[in-house]
Amino acid sequence: MRMVSILLLLGAMLAPATAGAAQDREAVAAARATRQGRILPLKEVERRVIPTMKDAQYIGFDLEMPSGIYTLKFLRGGSVIWVDVDGRSGQVIGRTGQ
Repeated sequence: MRMVSILLLLGAMLAPATAGAAQDREAVAAARATRQGRILPLKEVERRVIPTMKDAQYIGFDLEMPSGIYTLKFLRGGSVIWVDVDGRSGQVIGRTGQ
């Protein structure tokens, strides 16, 4: 029983490191794709989308790799709005929220 507890504890300690490693790999892949011109830089996507979101506060983004889909997040009147953007073309491909 004690061995099981030790293994569970070790697993719990390693899980955040594994998640962090996956995020690091995704960040490296995103940087490489941007350098190679396969996806637009975040600043370019923001330049295109933020001005279209009148009366909304920009609160951040996510980038899904390997698809290259940016999700920009906005706040308006207490509601979150997610705007999905094709990282290759800069075109808005979806929007959720009001």
